[in-house]
Amino acid sequence: MTKSFEGRHVVVTGATGALGAAVARHLLGEGAICHLPISRPKAPDGFEFAGKDRVHIATGVDLTDAQAVDAFYDAIPGLWASIHSAGGFDMGAVEAVDSDQFGRMMDLNAKTAFLCCRAAARSMLAGKAGGRIVNVSARAGIEPRKGGGMAAYAASKAAVAALTVALAEELKGADILVNAVAPSTLDTQANRDAMPKADFGKWVSLEAAAAAIAQLASPANLVTSGTVAAIYGRA
Repeated sequence: MTKSFEGRHVVVTGATGALGAAVARHLLGEGAICHLPISRPKAPDGFEFAGKDRVHIATGVDLTDAQAVDAFYDAIPGLWASIHSAGGFDMGAVEAVDSDQFGRMMDLNAKTAFLCCRAAARSMLAGKAGGRIVNVSARAGIEPRKGGGMAAYAASKAAVAALTVALAEELKGADILVNAVAPSTLDTQANRDAMPKADFGKWVSLEAAAAAIAQLASPANLVTSGTVAAIYGRA
């Protein structure tokens, strides 16, 4: 593993989840200083990053609240990259999904990504040193036909993909590169429990997904922006 993030300040949202934790783990191995916002009043018991060097945990940060997001980002010096893996998943036939469920998907996926992108962009523009933003969409977000039975989720992840491409165009003059990844099925314990008969070997490992995200967020990425990278494994 290289040290390409040595001394660089990076935000990783969703670090209490499987993908966010894998991303934070990977970046720490590359020398990053990781800032991890958590919505809970305190870090969960046994949180693997608690007390670690180069980790700053901010509790009580509601990523759907604009003021809370802005305050969190305002406290970070010299922000280099912001990676947004926080989100949620829901299924349901369209006739059974109510407006609250749809709104929850849009809040957890699209709104959190937008507010974090906005705050990160403000910080990077003020610093005038460029930066990197990486969002997390989904296969259903860029291939909506894969979203049958999960239309609200697919719509929210499609919004994340559109946001990514639009911001890449808007921010390119400031050397702020904006990309996203769109995983198929991630190989998490929760997914294994939900689909015990699936072929797990076809899924995307958390380590591979984290490496793909880190590559887009790296200072070694000089030109790639506006990409929503399909990371499907063999699924």
